[in-house]
Amino acid sequence: MNEFQAIILGIIQGLTEFLPVSSTGHLYLGRHLFGLDEAGLFLDTMLHIGTLFAVLAVYGDDVIAIVKKPFNRLTGLLLVGTVPAVAVGLLFEDFFEEVSRTGATVGHEFLLTGFVLWMADRLKSRGTKPLERISYGDALFIGCFQAAAIMPALSRSGLTIAASLYRRMDREAAARFSFLLSLPAIGGGVLLQGAKLFSGESREVIGLSPLLLGTLFSAIFGYLAVRWMIGLLKSGSLKGFAVYVWLLGLFILGAQLSGVF
Repeated sequence: MNEFQAIILGIIQGLTEFLPVSSTGHLYLGRHLFGLDEAGLFLDTMLHIGTLFAVLAVYGDDVIAIVKKPFNRLTGLLLVGTVPAVAVGLLFEDFFEEVSRTGATVGHEFLLTGFVLWMADRLKSRGTKPLERISYGDALFIGCFQAAAIMPALSRSGLTIAASLYRRMDREAAARFSFLLSLPAIGGGVLLQGAKLFSGESREVIGLSPLLLGTLFSAIFGYLAVRWMIGLLKSGSLKGFAVYVWLLGLFILGAQLSGVF
């Protein structure tokens, strides 16, 4: 991989991690375009480091509060919301890595993401529950949606925001909890894949310079995307994203049937 390709993939990661359109699904398409399908999950995870910094930049006050007082209710909610993804990820790690590598189910997953977003959009004006009032049951419900989003083209942000709206959370709380919930998910993924790299279990085809550039651009565009998404949830609609991923899913299915992918 060269620097230009890494920058493009970093931009794709940054923009699509917090927009409800699936960053992993778009990275699959970007890698396919560059002929880099063999790069694997580690590259995706390292690009997530950039978006991790983006969340820290936007929600730094929440993170500092957690660090100062780790045994608080928000920490508990985030831990409960993270448990399903950890359990599913560890139990079916090989399966998810193979699915991500081949992209065989990407088209169908984009279609499902669109359906979830379309239904959630109908509820976004009904939620009144702030973050301070959500229960551990709410967190577990949202966490199960995050676990499902381990599949490459099921949007993590889309599914967790939708799940929050299903639980009648207000739009600001839905965005805030979704993005904070990404911190342990991304951090855990980085640690897991990093351990594989250092143990020699995972072989990568990307150099240090492209990796750093990809991470930098994912951070910059991730910050811009999360800021824009917060504003959109306050008064905008998710239906445009639903239509976009529907069209993208149909295109991919057609391309797979014709042998292009």
